[in-house]
Amino acid sequence: MCNYRKRNILYIAAVFLLLFAFLLPLEININLDKNLRLFEGQEQSFQVKFPLDLYIRADKDGILDINGNPINRNEYNRLAFHNDISLRGLTKGSVNLELSLFKGLIPIRQLTVNVLPEIRLVPGGHSIGIKLYDEGVIVVGYFYLEKGNSFFSPAEESGVLIGDVIVAVNEKNIKDIDMAAEIIKAESEKGPLSFIIKRRGEELKIDVTPYLCPSSRENRIGLYIRDTAAGVGTLTFYDQENECYGALGHIITDIDTNIAMEISEGLIVRADIVNIKMAQRGQPGEKAGIFREGKDILGTINKNTSYGIYGKIKNIEECVTPYPEAIPLGLAFQVEPGPAEMLTVIEGNKIQSFKIEIERVTNQNKPVDKGIIIKVVDENLLGITGGIVQGMSGSPIIQNGRLVGAVTHVFVNDPTRGYGIYAEWMVKEMEFLPVS
Repeated sequence: MCNYRKRNILYIAAVFLLLFAFLLPLEININLDKNLRLFEGQEQSFQVKFPLDLYIRADKDGILDINGNPINRNEYNRLAFHNDISLRGLTKGSVNLELSLFKGLIPIRQLTVNVLPEIRLVPGGHSIGIKLYDEGVIVVGYFYLEKGNSFFSPAEESGVLIGDVIVAVNEKNIKDIDMAAEIIKAESEKGPLSFIIKRRGEELKIDVTPYLCPSSRENRIGLYIRDTAAGVGTLTFYDQENECYGALGHIITDIDTNIAMEISEGLIVRADIVNIKMAQRGQPGEKAGIFREGKDILGTINKNTSYGIYGKIKNIEECVTPYPEAIPLGLAFQVEPGPAEMLTVIEGNKIQSFKIEIERVTNQNKPVDKGIIIKVVDENLLGITGGIVQGMSGSPIIQNGRLVGAVTHVFVNDPTRGYGIYAEWMVKEMEFLPVS
């Protein structure tokens, strides 16, 4: 009987140890990310439940302290089992931490902590007109003409491709679609056309011979074209010292092919909002804006990425805004469900603050879009726009005095709600943050 009881005790102890060995690392995995980010001087607490004392060892000195005590290289720092972990960034740098039991005898896990310099940015909210090129029109398709028993496009046969930008015809510069139609019609009556085309950063010359359409008795070249303007969006933030900006929070795609646009000469220009098409369930609303060009060019578009557009900003306009000065950037883990505000323009160029609710945040340790779900609760904005409308993409989200995100998408079946992206990922795309 005694041996039987001992075997049962040993069996229970073995089961307990196996469960302990499995569940303890799982608990730490849940509460501690593999890669943590802190700003200098910032403190962050983490709950870790475990039934024994935990030991933490660092591979560098002077970058972090834990629970108020500096972490020294290769020294074990004891954390009593009933305590949480509170890390504070001391100076810029990256440190690897090892968590273990019994001073390294049983390793639990490893993690890296990046301490980053504080970043302050001026929140945007400005309405901007987005032009993919500073001149010309984009070829978006072919129009096929009947010739005998077949159909053809003179421009296609001459080598003009969808996506090409026509910047001049017979040495006459083209600025927009109306000018293109007028020039092509007038020059076609004289004979062959000489196109100057931009394609993937290269400038080409292509000759196109118009075809006299028997039915209309007009010269045709067989192309569908549209302006290089991609519409109205919102500036998310800008950095005055480095004269750069981030906007939109999502990539620009071609409206016809849904393929990401290769932008090499894009511009952002001032835009005044003159009308709002109110959003309804199943029908997205829209801001209607007037582009102001010439001297009202704000900057260039140098990058078109999944997290927004970026470039140099030349002369940001002075306008009424709730946040004329730079505020701290908020990291993804600092965003929490609860009240926040969104900056955007609904009339003219006046930036206004509107109340929103952050309904859900996704734990993201690396750049991914749609990390935030928001709901518009501001009665004034709901009464004018019905919620989130096209043109609000990039509207900055501010919570607890920090720039934490940007509006990116609307829920079509509920325009009061939509997605946002963490501002941290937009700033990382500008290579301001060395986030691993």
